[in-house]
Amino acid sequence: MNDNIMIAMSGGVDSAVAALLAARGRQAAGVTMRLDFKGNTSGVIDSDAQDAARICAMLGIPHCVAELGDAFYAAVVIPFIEAYERGQTPNPCIDCNKRIKFGALLDFARKQGYDRIATGHYARVETHGDRTLLCRAKDEKKDQSYMLYTLSQEVLSRVQFPLGELDKESVRELASNARLPVAHRADSQDICFIADGDYAAFIKRQTGKLYPKGKFLSLDGSVLGEHQGQLHYTVGQRKGLGIALGKPAFVIGKSASENTVTLGENADLFAKRLVAKQINLIPFDRMEHGMRLLAKTRYRQVASLAWVEQTDEDELTVVFEEPQRAISPGQSLVLYRDEYVVGGGKIV
Repeated sequence: MNDNIMIAMSGGVDSAVAALLAARGRQAAGVTMRLDFKGNTSGVIDSDAQDAARICAMLGIPHCVAELGDAFYAAVVIPFIEAYERGQTPNPCIDCNKRIKFGALLDFARKQGYDRIATGHYARVETHGDRTLLCRAKDEKKDQSYMLYTLSQEVLSRVQFPLGELDKESVRELASNARLPVAHRADSQDICFIADGDYAAFIKRQTGKLYPKGKFLSLDGSVLGEHQGQLHYTVGQRKGLGIALGKPAFVIGKSASENTVTLGENADLFAKRLVAKQINLIPFDRMEHGMRLLAKTRYRQVASLAWVEQTDEDELTVVFEEPQRAISPGQSLVLYRDEYVVGGGKIV
């Protein structure tokens, strides 16, 4: 494998500093993904590509644009819509990492003659024997390893995360010292293809469908009122329910087939057991015996101790030591042993 690298650049400070570090002493290029689809241009806009090109010029490396809108729509947007229609709560960033940033974009880089790809993710990789392991970033507050648990051994062996040993303050300092124009740009937070954050309105625009109103139910099946369509609600939601019950109410569960939303109290949201499918394991191909690991069911959640067993070829069964709040179908379970990511899967 040649020592050359293509750096994914969004026009932000993290990817700019990743390029600054990854390009030192080697053949390198920057690439910006353009993810436009069906009239939607909120994925990567021209100004971001222009900023990335300007940074590449300062670093003395070429820059190009990868037109990946069709692949992004098929691999990320459509599954996102279909998950909500099934009553799930998807995480499109995880699908994008697997299929686009470290899938279609890695393929693009290899076609351009670059064997490796670098990104501005806060994570680390280490080689142990014949396995490449994914590790937490040194900066726990910025760690993005949760979002990368789907990456295969083939992909992990070809990626670099130059920011994995740094904290955000150090990244901005490096950018400032290098006089990069994005040194103080604010971080982006929302789903990249839904600029206003209104995912239900986005889905309606994309599908052209009418999603009918349905029934709010109590845990015993009693009808409590009318909701605006299960699409509008997520497990754990309290605000914006549009119903007054005289006490705080939370979404406990949904049924897409029945178009019902079940409400209850906060205590009803806690559970100790889950099953995950579409699994990926990193240190080994199969979990041969049960393991006591740290587990997260949401990106920003603090990891909790759990007993994990592989109960089928594509299934993990997890029992937490302490009940977890708002375990949501469609979200990702990610497992850790110390600083290493063991793997994970999608909660069913």
